[in-house]
Amino acid sequence: MKTLLVCTSVSHGNTRRVARAMAEVLDARVAAPDEVEVSDLPGYDLVGFGSGVFSQRMHRDLLGFVRAVPRPGTGSRPGSGSRATTSRGPAFVFATSGLPELAFAPFTRPLVRLLEGRGFAVVDTFTCRALDTWMPFRLIGGINKQRPDEDDLVAARAFARRLGKDCATAA
Repeated sequence: MKTLLVCTSVSHGNTRRVARAMAEVLDARVAAPDEVEVSDLPGYDLVGFGSGVFSQRMHRDLLGFVRAVPRPGTGSRPGSGSRATTSRGPAFVFATSGLPELAFAPFTRPLVRLLEGRGFAVVDTFTCRALDTWMPFRLIGGINKQRPDEDDLVAARAFARRLGKDCATAA
């Protein structure tokens, strides 16, 4: 199964560490949004999209990359047309954050909806805590100073293993 992880990791390398752990299991390529062409996405059987979380939002570079993916049936005009049926195959979302994801307002939800609107079938999400030095946390040297730790990376690998099996079974 050919897999790509599109990953924005700008502050401490937390998200890239998680992406690399998943990539080990999935034998995947890890690339930043500016290292991938939108036109390359159909060449992959599974695509992961991940970033750190900034003010309860995924990184703008990752969101911009996904917004550049045309909606199915609309040609090359991103943002036009109505909500489409799935046509691009399976995808997943992963994130690292200083604060936990809230059940009533998950920070991964907007990206999941954006991907679904671009024709991806989002099969799952993965989040873990990570070093966060955003103000006001910077004043105390940050929070989650040792994260993602080995337990987080083991969980990321287990997530990837399950995802790989599920996608291979569905294919």
